[in-house]
Parts: sequence; C-alpha cells; structure tokens
Amino acid sequence: MKVDRRTFLKIAGAGAASLALAACGGTTTEEAVEEEPAAEPVAVRTSALKGPTAMGLVKFMSDAEAGELEDNDYTFQIVASPDEVTPLVAKGEVDIAAVPANLASVLYNKTEAGVRVIAINTLGVLYICELGDSIQSVADLKGKTIYASGKGSTPEYGLQYVLEKNGLVVGEDVQIEWKSEHAECVQALAAASGEAVAMLPQPFVTTAQAQNDKIRVALDLTEEWDRVQTGDEKSTMITGVAIVRAEFADENPAAVDAFLEHYAASVDFVNDDVEAAAELVGEYDIVPAQVAQKAIPECNIVCVTGADMAEQLSGYLEVLADQNPEAVGGALPGDDFYYGA
Repeated sequence: MKVDRRTFLKIAGAGAASLALAACGGTTTEEAVEEEPAAEPVAVRTSALKGPTAMGLVKFMSDAEAGELEDNDYTFQIVASPDEVTPLVAKGEVDIAAVPANLASVLYNKTEAGVRVIAINTLGVLYICELGDSIQSVADLKGKTIYASGKGSTPEYGLQYVLEKNGLVVGEDVQIEWKSEHAECVQALAAASGEAVAMLPQPFVTTAQAQNDKIRVALDLTEEWDRVQTGDEKSTMITGVAIVRAEFADENPAAVDAFLEHYAASVDFVNDDVEAAAELVGEYDIVPAQVAQKAIPECNIVCVTGADMAEQLSGYLEVLADQNPEAVGGALPGDDFYYGA
C-alpha cells in the first residue's frame, strides 16, 4: 500500500476492549470479584519523518492496520521535514511525534515543558563519504571541503563536535559548505576535485551509492563520536527521538505505555527480519524496498526508554548546549522532560 507523506494512515483498532467481570466459581456464597477494568481505547495520533524513524514503525503500523491491535486507535502520518512536525505538535494536532533529538529539547522550551521524550529511536546515521580512498581517519579531513546538509541541527553539531575533538578547526583546517538538500551534496561531490567529501545520512547513503557505485563510506560519525569520549560521563550520538504531548501523557499514561510496547516490538522486528521489514518500508513509500534492505543495518534504529534514555540523551544534549545553547532551545530541559526515567 502506497502512502502519500501528507496522508494519514487511518489505522484503528478492531474494537473497544471489553470490561470483564469474573465471579468466583462453585456454589459458595462468596462475593463476585471484579477484575480491574481495561483502559478505554483512545485515539493516538502519530507523526514520523521519512527515513529511519518511520522505518522503525512499519511493523507497528502494519499490525494496527491489520486489526491485530485492539488497545487503542492509532493514526500515523509520515512527513518529509521536521518543519512539518513542529506546528502539528505546537497546535496539539498530533499526540506522539518522531523528531530530531535537539528539536525535542527546543520544543520543550518553546512550549514551556509541553512535551516529554519517551524514547530514543535512532542513534547516529551520519557518514562521511568520498569518491576515492583518501579518508581513513578524521585527521585525513584536514584540508578538505565537506559538503553537508542540515545546518543548525543535529548534523552540524555532530560534525563540529567530532572535528573539534580531533583538533580540527572549522573554517581553518576544514571547510564546510552547507547545502539545502542531501542530493545537492552528492552532486557537489561528483563535480568537485578529489579534495571534497560529503556528509550524508542513511538511508540516503544507500540511495546515492545505487546511483554512483564509486561513492565510498569513509567514516561512521557515530563510531568517531564514541572514539573521542573520555572520563566517566560519556555521551552517545543520537539522531532521533519520540516525544509525546505532556497533556496527553498525563491524561493517558496507559496509552503511552502501550505505544512504547508496540514500538519496541516493531523495532525488534525491523532489525531481526530486515528483508520482511524492507518490504513494509517500500509498501509505506518511505524508501524503496531494495534501498531499505541495504540501509536498515546501517540506520541504528533503536527503542531506548526510561533511565537509559535519560542518561544517553541528557549527555548528548549537554554536548550540543556546550557548542550552542540555542541548539537545545536556550537551556537544557528539566527532569520532567524524560518520561519514565
């Protein structure tokens, strides 16, 4: 089934959960014992970005569409840009959304603690690519021009952090030329001399390699981030998270918990059965199935919740805030930002 990125996938549960009453058996006069009533189904409106965040949801979406989930009524919307998600969250038009990690903190500050993060869904997906074989380490980037997209968001801050920790100064040792789209980076890479490289995310790396088999992945920025961690307080490179409106979470905690259970199961399926997951990714028009099959193992799709989520994400946001406080909305979020921690 093909889904337009602006089209809601109306995925409803197969029916309301019943309120079960159970009486003790036998002929005694014991009073009937009433079981705890199941939570009433609620509408859960979800938005995700085309790419790894939506890819991790495909089994969840498929199960709901098939009527296999009866706990709540789920609606999914797949969009192309974080700019499309922000107003939906601000206006209360979606309940749960997959967004870039730093945007979650920005929204927390802009909405006066109106959102909470419920899961890390994607670790680092950024890669340094080149046409050739000259880049073997971050040090080899000295004197190069890096074509990149994503200025003012996770890609910029992640790249700058890795470069600085390796002693390279942006604007002096390394030049970064920002483009509006990933496709422009690939075009610039092909047209430039051998001194140029490009920073690209998955699954776009796989898409680009399908068009030009001479593109080589030189560095995994997630690995390079981990390599420069020192001391007891270590951070993890994080690309995406799932957030929930605080009002929705307060009113429907059981629905949030159920969502996380389905999400975790979906992520496990995607990582364990790549071929079947890739077919679903193609059906939902996220990326073609053949691209998804190659890209999924490199997309670092996860579902990290609770205390682990809080520890990893807070460390990452601290790194961004040290570079530029505006990257996280002017201030680090409070403890109430981390759902279930």
